[in-house]
Amino acid sequence: MTLDTRNSHPQISARLKRANGHLAKVIQMLDDQAPPADIAQQLFAVEKAIAIAKRVLIYDHIEHCLSPDGQSDSPDIESFKTITKYL
Repeated sequence: MTLDTRNSHPQISARLKRANGHLAKVIQMLDDQAPPADIAQQLFAVEKAIAIAKRVLIYDHIEHCLSPDGQSDSPDIESFKTITKYL
């Protein structure tokens, strides 16, 4: 089963782009020998952006698995089980 990301795709993409920007900043800060506390703050921002993007992706997939789309009378339990290991 594939995930229908039409509704969440822009939100996930925006969060990952934000994480990418924060990560580029971390690399630059390391090269510039920025204070460790400042680097840690940027790393925290990267982690947070990725975690939220992952959560949106997984929640959307779970909703899709548990909501029959008209083609089947039963939810896709196997796909649901598979993705829950990433929570």
